[in-house]
Amino acid sequence: MALAGSADSTSHDGSGESFVMRSLKIALVVTLYWFISITMVFLNNYLLDNKELDAPLFVTFFQCLVSVGLCRLMFFLSTLFPGTIDFPSMKFDLKVSREVLPLSVVFIGMITFNNLCLKYVGVAFYTVGRSLSTVFNVIFTYTIIKQTTSVRALLCCGVILGGFWLGVDQEGVAGSLSWTGVLFGVLASACVSLNAIYTKKVMPVVDGSIWKLSFYNNLNACVLFLPLIVIFGELGSVLKFSRILDPQFWGMMSVGGVFGFAIGYVSGLQIKYTSPLTHNVSGTAKACAQTVLAVMYHHSSKSLLWWTSNMMVLGGSSGYTWVKGMEMKKAPVQVPQVIVSKDMNEKSRPDE
Repeated sequence: MALAGSADSTSHDGSGESFVMRSLKIALVVTLYWFISITMVFLNNYLLDNKELDAPLFVTFFQCLVSVGLCRLMFFLSTLFPGTIDFPSMKFDLKVSREVLPLSVVFIGMITFNNLCLKYVGVAFYTVGRSLSTVFNVIFTYTIIKQTTSVRALLCCGVILGGFWLGVDQEGVAGSLSWTGVLFGVLASACVSLNAIYTKKVMPVVDGSIWKLSFYNNLNACVLFLPLIVIFGELGSVLKFSRILDPQFWGMMSVGGVFGFAIGYVSGLQIKYTSPLTHNVSGTAKACAQTVLAVMYHHSSKSLLWWTSNMMVLGGSSGYTWVKGMEMKKAPVQVPQVIVSKDMNEKSRPDE
C-alpha cells in the first residue's frame, strides 16, 4: 500500500504487462478516485446541511479524529503483515508535532472553510465557489516564493476569475446566492494554496511521508478544534442533538472520515498510475461531472450563463494545468544555462 514510486510503478509499459491490462488498471484507479471524491463531497454536504445540528466545526473535528485513528490502525496492521502492508511509523514525536503546527493552522482553515463553503453554497455551485485556489497559487508564489508566472498561465487565471464572477452573478439572478458561502469559498481557496506551499516546507520534517504529515496534521487539528468548538457554542448544539445516540448518524460521520482518509490514498494512486498532470485533468473532469450530478439530483434548472461560468472555471483550470505541465517539461533544458534554474524548479511545485 505504499504510495511512493517503486519499481513496479515505472514498469507499466514493460513487456511483462499488456497495453490492455495497463489501460484497465488506469481506468479502475481513475474510477475509484472519482467515486471516492464525489461521494465524499455529497456525504459532507448531507452531514453539514443538517438543520437540527448546526455544528460544522464538530463534524470536521470528528473526521480528523477518524483519520488519526485510521493512521494508527494502518501502522498496527503493517506491523502484523509487513510483507503485505507498507505504512510508516506513527509513533508520536512532540518535536515533530510542534514543527508541523504552523501548517496545521492553515490545514484547519482549509478544511473548515471548505466545509462551510459546501454548507452554504451546495454541491452544484461548489466548483465555482472554490475555484480561486489557482489564482491564489499565482499570488502566493509571487509574494512568498518570489516566483513569477508566465503570461499564458496568467491568461488562464483571468478566465477562471471571469467564470467565478459570472457564476456569482448568475447565482444572484437565480436568487440562490449566499455571500457567506462565497466568502468561505474564497478563504478556502486561499488556504488550499497556502497549504500546498507550506506542505513543501514541512515535508522534510516528516521524512517526506505524506501519511506521517496526515497523522500529525489531523492530530494537531483535533487538539486545536476542541477550544474552537466550545468558543463557537457548538458543544451545546451537539449535546442537545436528538440523534446524538443514533448509530446511523455516527455511522455516516465515520464513513465521512474514512472517505476523507481514503482520498489521500487514491489521489496518490492516480498520480502513480498516470502523472501529476493527468491527475489534475482528471480532477477537473470530476468536478464537471460532480456539478452535473448535483443539478440532476436536486432537479435544478440552470441558465446558459450559469453553465458558461462553470465551463470557464473548468476550462481555465485545465488550461493552467496544461501550461504549467509544458513549462515543467522545458525546465530541465534550461539548467545548464541558468545557475538558479534548479532552485526555481523546486519552488514551482506548489503551483502544480
